[in-house]
Amino acid sequence: MILITGATGNFGSKAIQHLLNKGVAAKDIAALVRDGEDAQPLKDKGIQVRMGDYADVESMRKAFAGVDKLLLISSSDRGPVENRTKHHINAITAAKDANVQHIAYTSFVRKPGYEASAIADFENSHVASEKFLKESGIKYTILQNGIYQEMILAFIGEKVAETGTILFPAAGGKASWVLREELAEAAVNVLTTEGHENRTYNLTHNASVGFEEIANYISEAVGQEIKYLSPKVEEFKAILEKAGVPELYIGMFVMWGTAVAEGMMDLEDTTLESLLGRKPTTVQQFIEQVYKTVSVENIH
Repeated sequence: MILITGATGNFGSKAIQHLLNKGVAAKDIAALVRDGEDAQPLKDKGIQVRMGDYADVESMRKAFAGVDKLLLISSSDRGPVENRTKHHINAITAAKDANVQHIAYTSFVRKPGYEASAIADFENSHVASEKFLKESGIKYTILQNGIYQEMILAFIGEKVAETGTILFPAAGGKASWVLREELAEAAVNVLTTEGHENRTYNLTHNASVGFEEIANYISEAVGQEIKYLSPKVEEFKAILEKAGVPELYIGMFVMWGTAVAEGMMDLEDTTLESLLGRKPTTVQQFIEQVYKTVSVENIH
């Protein structure tokens, strides 16, 4: 039995579909969800839906009964970063109590110097979670995932074609952007094949890309020039505040933009390609796919 946490989320739902695509029987897949109302499509496929919450060890202990392998998708809690660490420790504790044999954990790409970077707190949560998992005695695979290509769309905004400009404080930094769909597929390949126990994998792209290149790709896709401007952080904050962007999102954009500028996600690696058995989708292919059916007039 393989259980996927966060099963109705973007990553979890994709992982379940990849399990089914690989021929894993629905009866051998379990899904951990907090809200049963969202889980009906999973039930319709014959997947076992189990209720549980990262904040409630006992609920997960019950949900993990009879599970051999667990895909522990990292918490998306938007509160203090300590919440995420506690959520992961709770899940690992419950898994050990339920005698789960193998946990694959979705961590994040990490480079030397992260302790002084804009994403230090975020990284420290994963470091603490990885340490707890390794010391639990459960067989593990740590998936240090790269930043999602889908995040590019959040960073550049929805009005790129209107304004002709990408405004983001990433300077000349690059990142090894990866498609979430392919990270989910790689996680499933780890869970369904042998030889991955007690391993840590860097699942990043084999080519890093910066926002100058992203601007060029969008220019080609929409048929007009798109420029990239990297303002100073305080100027960027002021622009977003004036536009009425919520403070939570301003903080998030500044954190990730600064981290890209610092090179914290620029780590080229071929492990993802090996696990997929093919070259991963490039940023240029992703951009083309996003914009290919959208005319300039329809981009809002």
